[in-house]
Amino acid sequence: MTFDIFLMQAFNGLSLSTILVLMALGLAIVFGLMGVINMAHGELMAMGAYTTYATALLFEKFMPGLKDIYFLIGIVAAFAVTFVFGFALERGVIRFLYKRPLDTMLATWGLSLILQQVFRHVFGPKEVGVPTVSWLQGGWAPAAIPGASFPLSRIFIIALALLVSFGVYLLLFRTRWGLRIRAVTQNRAMAGAAGINTERVDALTFALGCGLAGIAGSSFTMLASTGPVTGQQYVVDTFIVVVFGGVESLLGTLLSATIIGELQSTFEFLMTGSMAKASILLLVIVALYFRPNGLFASKVRR
Repeated sequence: MTFDIFLMQAFNGLSLSTILVLMALGLAIVFGLMGVINMAHGELMAMGAYTTYATALLFEKFMPGLKDIYFLIGIVAAFAVTFVFGFALERGVIRFLYKRPLDTMLATWGLSLILQQVFRHVFGPKEVGVPTVSWLQGGWAPAAIPGASFPLSRIFIIALALLVSFGVYLLLFRTRWGLRIRAVTQNRAMAGAAGINTERVDALTFALGCGLAGIAGSSFTMLASTGPVTGQQYVVDTFIVVVFGGVESLLGTLLSATIIGELQSTFEFLMTGSMAKASILLLVIVALYFRPNGLFASKVRR
């Protein structure tokens, strides 16, 4: 493997990691912090992707002169739609199922099937794609690396993932709202006794996790087309990322997503796609055998 090929594989792995990071951040909040097994997380990602697709259609029909900014509007719209849906889902279903993980898993699995049928009925069974805006077309070819070209769309997604990750860190660890979230997730009874509205924190935290899945879906449209079952292709990988990194560690989630994305890109270059996934799963099982709480599990007081 030459240096150019190695560099491009590393870049492809990094761009794949960004989707896993955006998906896993939302799942780490919902599953790692709140303890909710949300099997519909992949469909929330697809909802974000379809929202971006609908935004592209609206701009193409009613505002063709502004079509170069539709993707930015689509990202905001994807977050808003999935955030509101997540808030309604928590208030309507999830809040009745706390401390009942199996019931939560079954309820959200049923919801994922319903959402797939809704996507199929509204957008059709075929996959749909969005146009790439002009300022994300082409690639960046550094003069120091002859022959290498990095797509601008993937560079934008990497930058977006870093920005979102930094924003989540600031929200959780540098704001009073983040302090309330951590207090409720670590000791709900004590937080309630201290005057924190735990039900409101639950709803907004769950909605935040869903909104992050929407951003992941919006970013996904720059890499591939979207279909009714697109989310199912990523939800298993996302759970693996969260468990592998440590379910209560956001830093572990980021590092885990990077490691798995790079390994998958490298293995797919050396072997078939199915063998690559099987090899990664085997490595994760071996790692969890020796570190059952994940590679980067946080030390918390019980």
